[in-house]
Amino acid sequence: MKIVAIAPVFNERGKIGRVVEKAARAPVTEVVVVSDASDDGSDAEARGMGATVLRHEKTLGVGAAIRTGFEYALANGYEIVVVMAGNGKDDPAEIPKLVSPIVERGYDYVQGSRYAPGGEYSRMPLHRIILTRAYPWLVRTVTGFPITDATNGFRAIRAVLLRDARIRLRQDWLDRGELEYYLQLQAIRLGYKVCEVPVRKTYPDISSYGRYTKIRPVTDWIRNLRPILFLTLGIKK
Repeated sequence: MKIVAIAPVFNERGKIGRVVEKAARAPVTEVVVVSDASDDGSDAEARGMGATVLRHEKTLGVGAAIRTGFEYALANGYEIVVVMAGNGKDDPAEIPKLVSPIVERGYDYVQGSRYAPGGEYSRMPLHRIILTRAYPWLVRTVTGFPITDATNGFRAIRAVLLRDARIRLRQDWLDRGELEYYLQLQAIRLGYKVCEVPVRKTYPDISSYGRYTKIRPVTDWIRNLRPILFLTLGIKK
């Protein structure tokens, strides 16, 4: 099956090159880096390691970058889309674990989980542990699906799901982190075959976390709750 690995990036020079190098060794047809108007040389670094680089000329948000990657995948006939972090938190060597349930068992959406049996994480700040434990509880409560790690951005998706007209990714309110949570919820709500696989999540040294993450405390945490509220209350589709 044709598989593409997509990494959204905003100023990840010194990290994205290693991500591309590792991903290129995985069973993928192409590695695509979507630069959300990076200005630190990330684009050249990714291109130099063999990635296809798609670029936004102004910063729109990680959701918009992922959506650009999805549109490229669909336009180029890819059957499976893998989304991974561009800053090295995910291990591209684990891509086969994400893809296998789709290829071998007919799943449509495979969520990587640091909390599933066999998963692991390292150097994660306490507030991230609390938040990444609390959000799956909300998803379980609303959907009944026994998810353990709903905030993990490492996942594989069958392209047919992305073509479903009921999943409306081109909404302005999904330009930031909300898009990932929206897509996951819709996959569950619409009856697609969803599962989790254990993966590793590696954070930087906690002392440098504030310079490493692009997530804005409180503001983005609240924004990322919008999909579960909007879909559950019928405010958005």
